[in-house]
Parts: sequence; C-alpha cells; structure tokens
Amino acid sequence: MAIPEGTAPDALATAALADDLSFLLARANALSLAAGNSALAPLGLRVRSYSVLALAADDGARPTQRELAEFLRLDPSQVVALVDDLQRRGLVERRPDPSDRRANVVVVTDEGRALHQQAVAAAAAAEHDLHAGLDAHDRAQLAALLRRIAFPD
Repeated sequence: MAIPEGTAPDALATAALADDLSFLLARANALSLAAGNSALAPLGLRVRSYSVLALAADDGARPTQRELAEFLRLDPSQVVALVDDLQRRGLVERRPDPSDRRANVVVVTDEGRALHQQAVAAAAAAEHDLHAGLDAHDRAQLAALLRRIAFPD
C-alpha cells in the first residue's frame, strides 16, 4: 500500500525524534549502509565484508580476527563467517600471528588487493552521492565529529 503524500515520512521528519542525535546517527547509518551495499553488490561485497577486506589490505595492519571483531564492533562469530567467505573467494588468507601462534592474522591476497581497489572507488562514489548536500568543509567536520565519538580519547 502506498503512503499518502504529506504523511510519513515527510510529516515524521518534523517529529521530536528527528532532533534526537542517536536516532539521527542510526538513520544516517541505515542510509549509508544501504548506499554502500548497493554500490558494492556488483563486486560481490557488502559493507561488512568490504570493511574486513579494507582492514586486511591496509599495509602493515595484519589484524587478527579478534582485533577485527573489536574494531568493527561485531561478534567474533560474524567475523569468522566474513573471513571464511573472503578466504573461500581467494581474497584473504589466514596466517598464524607471529606474536601469538594461537591467533590468526588476516592478510589480503593479490586478488583481494585488486578487488579492494575497485571497492574503494565504488564505496567512494556511493559516499559522494549520499553526502552530496554537504560541501567539503561540512564533510570534513562531520568526519572529525564522528571520529571523536567512534574513537574517544
């Protein structure tokens, strides 16, 4: 059933909830995830798998699965499934952590690095479209504010 014009969501945009910071962050996150997943779909990725691939592709990072779970705020079992999928596709490898043989580090393969470069471009285009209403200064300010929330001192 179609929503009559002038009701939700336009009428809801003026509700008190639309001024709640947690709601605004959650709504912006939902919009961002939808745009990112759509942009990454042709590459066989979603935002979560892209995030794991991007961290593995970061030169020198060599994250453990536990570090990925903590950084991405995911349950460790979710990270295992994401790494399993990326490994099955030949995009990452698990290798023993040189500093802790009980743990595995996730390392990008050459194929994974090539796909990561394509994914970066796709994700950037989606982000650009989503943030089209913000100028460069506003985007930089938003990123700085979100960093302060995401990574408090």
